[in-house]
Amino acid sequence: MTDSPEAGQIVLKVRGLRVLLHAEAGPLPAVDGVDFDLRAGRTLALVGESGAGKSLTSLAIMRLAGVGAHGGGVSLEGQVHLDTGQDVVELLGAPLAQVQALRGRALAMVFQEPMTSLNPVFRVGWQIAEGLVRHEGLTQRQAEARALELMQLVGIADAAARQRAYPHELSGGMRQRVMIAMALACRPRLLIADEPTTALDVTVQAQVLALMRRLQREMGTALLFITHDLGVVAQMADEVAVMYAGRIVEHADVHTLFAAPRHPYTAGLLRSIPSVAGRGDRRPASAHPGRDAPARPLAGGLCIPASLRAGRCRALRRQAAGPGTGITRPSGAVRASWRTGSASVNIPVTHPASVPADVPANAHTTSPPGTPASTAAPVLVEAEGVCTWFPVGRGWRPKMLRAVDGVSFTVHQGETLALVGESGSGKTTLGRTLLRLIEPTAGHIRFGGLDLTTLDARRLRSLRRQMQIVFQDPYASLDPRMSVADIVAEGLVVHGIGSRTERAARVADVLELVGLDPAFAQRFPHALSGGQRQRVGIARALALQPRFIVADEAVSSLDVSVQAQGLHVLADLRQRLGLTMLFITHNLGVVRMIADRVAVMYLGRLVEIGPTAEVFARPAHPYTRALLASVPVPDPYVRLALPDLQGELPGGLERPGGCVFRTRCPLAVPACAECVPALADTTVAGHRAACIRINDIAANPAR
Repeated sequence: MTDSPEAGQIVLKVRGLRVLLHAEAGPLPAVDGVDFDLRAGRTLALVGESGAGKSLTSLAIMRLAGVGAHGGGVSLEGQVHLDTGQDVVELLGAPLAQVQALRGRALAMVFQEPMTSLNPVFRVGWQIAEGLVRHEGLTQRQAEARALELMQLVGIADAAARQRAYPHELSGGMRQRVMIAMALACRPRLLIADEPTTALDVTVQAQVLALMRRLQREMGTALLFITHDLGVVAQMADEVAVMYAGRIVEHADVHTLFAAPRHPYTAGLLRSIPSVAGRGDRRPASAHPGRDAPARPLAGGLCIPASLRAGRCRALRRQAAGPGTGITRPSGAVRASWRTGSASVNIPVTHPASVPADVPANAHTTSPPGTPASTAAPVLVEAEGVCTWFPVGRGWRPKMLRAVDGVSFTVHQGETLALVGESGSGKTTLGRTLLRLIEPTAGHIRFGGLDLTTLDARRLRSLRRQMQIVFQDPYASLDPRMSVADIVAEGLVVHGIGSRTERAARVADVLELVGLDPAFAQRFPHALSGGQRQRVGIARALALQPRFIVADEAVSSLDVSVQAQGLHVLADLRQRLGLTMLFITHNLGVVRMIADRVAVMYLGRLVEIGPTAEVFARPAHPYTRALLASVPVPDPYVRLALPDLQGELPGGLERPGGCVFRTRCPLAVPACAECVPALADTTVAGHRAACIRINDIAANPAR
């Protein structure tokens, strides 16, 4: 990936790394014997579910894991450029002052959440310049000039003005670029990026990934890329190490791992990848049982899916390193499974985009777009010219933030309509407005033919039994002082439904419905994993047997395997209960699997709506094309192209006149500034887009 003369030299060597966490029952091995090498100019992706030990491994390498005991060896090799002249530094054994001198100079880190990693009281320009003053000996003026160059290098628009901004004044994408500029300021030999794009929209994510690839090529940096997004792994990695329960269970070059995974856990992760490609018969990805938090070592081998488990696993304990275990270094594969020595070594992986037609009869499916169960069914929810504006600032005539601006659509009984768009497009505001959790500024919202905007508080409260919401953050939306039983039963109590015994029975039934043991009813939110908390949120919404659910990013923050489990739950509930859903998300792969129709939102307006398969195959609006082009493809042979978008999403107060997308549109013409395009039919019934150049786009369908 680089033309650097140092390309191929080992930069980081990790041997037998262990991190023990303190628990009530004794030390807990959260990282248990991790081995790998990382060479200059190469990218090693460290993947696995939450709790696998990925982030703790990176913190231990940086000597930032303040809790727990360390073991093993971590050495930084090559021309480290210490004052002592050392070429090899044992990071775990070196004095802390020596490691601190290396941070930012020889090794650097991009943290997972830039908002909490940046100091809120310092301007971002100085936060970049600080490392240059400390490590390079530059004056403050020289460092600030270099910081400006770095901000321009990472693609921050109007860098001179942004240099004096505080972190809260920047978008998520800009903050992430600032973190990258800080990490690369002193041209470190090793860069660790911990989930650097997880919270970003697909368009910003594509820009950040392209930026990191370009800078790595130019600097020859060794990159340790930590993520649970296997689509990103396919785009970024040269090698992949799969972690489970604190150990590396498979290590191979990226092409080998995606083509022929050798460990059952890796195969399960690959089956769980949602994809925007595929046929019309969409199915949720295969669920893969995983662990959301560290646990004590299992008796025998590592836990694998029940479908691949065998009695021998409990009798063997294979380490993911060393001779005699069938383990080789890349370009082979590192694996820790006794099955890899069997006659059938390779585990077949069927990606969601190519599920065979002869799936088992009990497989969960969703109705294809356009079936009588969806578009031919009666309209349940109708939005007509809905506006939600918020006053910003003080004074007699404050400015208005047009979060939702004249949106109209329908949702049919039993249908799932996905609502997609970048952060700040108004998706969540629209979902909450439909339920009148936020009062609309104008327009009409009809539920079963009844206009919700005309109802008083008493009548609206009685109707809420039929309309529920699954919030984006399950932990923040669950009361930490209430047990799961009380949380799920709260709606039943509010509406006076059933006796205490009947409510307890209903709670047990709903928990089983979402795949949780009724014993979970006595637990509290802090004792649950992320996937379990999300299921509790779904159970709470289902307890009142609603007709309509707004699912706001219900699975977006989950690991791929837990996400697949959540999709199975929602698909199963839709079939069994005939649920109608508005599914809000920025994950287009999930949309492809669960939604009958998709609506694309930009700056408070709908720019395209239609059957999912049709919109994904023939997007009619330039913005929809850009979104689809930005999705990482889970195929290492297909490199992601940078979307043809200009700039970033404008702020809500910076709304352009005419077409709201024209300031970023590659096809914009002067006429786009003169009128607001309405949704117009394309060549397919039910597929509409708001673009004055829709005929030109239809004549040139290539994306």
